[in-house]
Amino acid sequence: MSNNEVWVYIEQNEGKIAEVSLELLGKGSELAKNLGVKVGAVLLGDKVKNLTKTIFEYGADKIYLAEHSLLKNFTTIPYAKAVVDLIKEFKPQIALYGATTTGRDLAPRIASELKVGLTADCTDLQIGDHNIKDKEFKNILYQIRPAFGGNIIATIVSPEHRPQMATVREGVMKMNTPDKSKSGEVIEFKPDIPNEILLTEIIKRFQQEKTVNLKGANIIVSGGMGVGTKENFKLIHDLAHTLGGEVGASRAAVDAGFVSKDHQVGQTGTTVRPKLYLAIGISGSVQHMAGMSESNRIIAINHDPNAPIFQIAHYGIVGDLNEVVPKFIEAYKSQKK
Repeated sequence: MSNNEVWVYIEQNEGKIAEVSLELLGKGSELAKNLGVKVGAVLLGDKVKNLTKTIFEYGADKIYLAEHSLLKNFTTIPYAKAVVDLIKEFKPQIALYGATTTGRDLAPRIASELKVGLTADCTDLQIGDHNIKDKEFKNILYQIRPAFGGNIIATIVSPEHRPQMATVREGVMKMNTPDKSKSGEVIEFKPDIPNEILLTEIIKRFQQEKTVNLKGANIIVSGGMGVGTKENFKLIHDLAHTLGGEVGASRAAVDAGFVSKDHQVGQTGTTVRPKLYLAIGISGSVQHMAGMSESNRIIAINHDPNAPIFQIAHYGIVGDLNEVVPKFIEAYKSQKK
């Protein structure tokens, strides 16, 4: 039975839906509208039926629900088998996953079992046509992602196999505004999980929440290699603390050990859209700017007047950050008095 739907894998952990899954429902709705098909959501777990209302509100038309006691916690092989069985039975044309640790573990196994393509870490998805010699493929998925270190944007297609599959980075797609009145069809699927595939058992789970919430921050103060040293990065922390914002960083600053990877903004970090973004000592690589260019206001501070970051900044200051940042802090504190 082929339904040609656009499917979104709903990642959930202890009954909490991952934000990237809700973001993908928004993009899935757009793709499905272009194709004239429905959006299906795949929900696996144990006693997770209560999540269906939220999934419908964010854009799903149908939910394929697979509940089993062995799916209470994510383990790769049982989850992969359940999704493969669902895809084989209902045959969607597109299947999308978040590029999280779970999605990056699960999606390749599903693709390998189904012998279909998979594009990892996409930053955009579109519908279009493609020609190979004299053969034309209509309405296929353009899987768009940075390549060669972000120096080019590649468009990848897999026109001859279904489903077309991709993992998508967190934060790059916008969520739908939830529609509280929306409902849909729940299709309950009984997963077959034989004992011989249960190769691992979870004895104990330990979870540590991130201490940085870049996606939810209204103000982000980011530092780059131009900050100079880990000790000097204290200026970034001081300004962020003064403004009530979060600390961000470029990949170069993270790689240099100035700050942990949780603070990284960009294509290989977190995509952000704060009300105010301060880029300090950041030259403005393509990778970094792709992760923050949709900020409402961008202020750049750099000693190089030709730094690419000034091309997208609303306000630019050419100067030594060691002189400029303390003046920012002083000016802000004096205004608050």
